[in-house]
Amino acid sequence: MITLYRTRSGPVVTIDDLSYALYDHSIDELINAENGTASAVRALVSERATIEAPRDTDLLAPIGTQEVWAAGVTYYRSRDARMEESKDSGGQDFYSRVYSADRPELFMKASAFRVVGPGATVRLRADSKWNVPEPELALVINCHGQIVGYTVGNDMSSRDIEGENPLYLPQAKVYDGSCAIGPRIQLADEPLSADTPIQLNILRQGITAFAGNTDLNQLKRTPTELVSWLYRETSFPTGAILFTGTGIIPGSDFTLQSEDEIRISIGDIGTLVNTVA
Repeated sequence: MITLYRTRSGPVVTIDDLSYALYDHSIDELINAENGTASAVRALVSERATIEAPRDTDLLAPIGTQEVWAAGVTYYRSRDARMEESKDSGGQDFYSRVYSADRPELFMKASAFRVVGPGATVRLRADSKWNVPEPELALVINCHGQIVGYTVGNDMSSRDIEGENPLYLPQAKVYDGSCAIGPRIQLADEPLSADTPIQLNILRQGITAFAGNTDLNQLKRTPTELVSWLYRETSFPTGAILFTGTGIIPGSDFTLQSEDEIRISIGDIGTLVNTVA
């Protein structure tokens, strides 16, 4: 596991029991370690592990300068939800067709500076009335298109804006505070099991307002397939992070409110917790 901490002396990264201060180095260098393997990443940290692992410090989003991209309509539940929200605009056919097409839907979700980490606040658009989190497995990919690891992603979405017109997707998906990742990166020693569970819990004043779950075997496209499309005609000099879509979407009668707590758990990666600003 790669975990990034904020300390008084600057950012510190830990892998397993190894720890070192980033200073002139970065997450970019780890993700793009020689051979693009988990063992290469561990070896790089082992060479520089000169400080004690931090304790009781703030977690940071495990990202360097990578762009965050997202794949859409990769779960059957997502297809149905997109069709439902766009029924008044006549856009249902777009989502039905992309679900079964060879080419996936891919869009840029966030620049690194717009990404928030564990414990930070996510936001709702002021011009939207129907907002939900989208819990997603996020792939951490190096510059060569190899999956280095996995983390948890929260793809905040304004469903009414996207439903009004499919061309409004960037506004529904891309805004300040719309993307969270963490709490850490699970290095990709081997592909995640198809039985890996994904859970979403939304607490409102300490009480569950919504809960849902799915697992990776509901994902229509494989992670390697999605990566191959993302890297087909686009280069990523420091790698990229790719959200793989969501299979958990609250019903049309639910929308997030200020101060809701969003908890997204994926297998052994951990739980990403954010509060709505």
